[in-house]
Amino acid sequence: MATVALSAGEIEYTDSGGDGPVLVMLHGVNMDATLWSRVVAELGPGYRCVCPTLPLGSHRRPVRRPELVTHRGVAAMVGELLEALDLHEVTLVLNDWGGAQFLLAEGPTERIAGAVLVACEAFDNFPPGLPGRAVATSARIPGLLWLAMQLQRYRWFRRAPGAWGWMSKHPVPDDVMDRWFRPAQQDAGVRRDLRTFALSTPSRAELAALADRLETFHRPTLVVWASEDRLMPREHGPRLARLLPRARLVEIEDSYTLVPQDQPGRLARELARFVAEDLRRAVRSEDAG
Repeated sequence: MATVALSAGEIEYTDSGGDGPVLVMLHGVNMDATLWSRVVAELGPGYRCVCPTLPLGSHRRPVRRPELVTHRGVAAMVGELLEALDLHEVTLVLNDWGGAQFLLAEGPTERIAGAVLVACEAFDNFPPGLPGRAVATSARIPGLLWLAMQLQRYRWFRRAPGAWGWMSKHPVPDDVMDRWFRPAQQDAGVRRDLRTFALSTPSRAELAALADRLETFHRPTLVVWASEDRLMPREHGPRLARLLPRARLVEIEDSYTLVPQDQPGRLARELARFVAEDLRRAVRSEDAG
């Protein structure tokens, strides 16, 4: 992985390179850039896919300024990343973690051409479901976050109902999950960053204000929701599509929250269609105006 220096510290990222449309793909807690590996492979060399590993518990470099590892702070890191890598006309793609909506709602957004919200936190669903609340609870009790990370070594715990078994309908490969959980199992600095983030859940008032401000994001948006999701309420997909001024909704079957793992081929096709049709239509409309 390459690295980029941001205000909080260095973060790693992968970059498929090329001159094609740019997609910046974001992951959730206790995941890294490899969440998107199969989608990137499906998209192929016609797209430049930049996948950062955010400091959400699977990063291998604890940040210098852990106080910045909050929902708003990590959203600001994404904005810094776009500037540091000098990325333009970006399609910003979210899955699971929804905090990057703060970037869409509050800016800066001049580098963002469109957004894709894939089965992510929204409205009052921060943190999402039992797994999200379990991480938040373990962060409040000394020693419990360490224990929770150690339990993730065991397959029975990973696939337990109400835990990671509700994140993906089809099991994530063991080697991928080993990679995701190892940093927080072994590095106290990584657990410190994860704890800081888990304790930063926005208040109900902040989340209500966020939903109101999302109405100001006027760029094309694709909302992709998993019809069988156990963590992200099914009604949130249509609700987001109604809220965002230029959004359309796609529902994907045979998937839970981690659509990039459960249905990478279908998701890649929807991303390609969004870039080829929605974004190009928006460009033509702006040129005509």
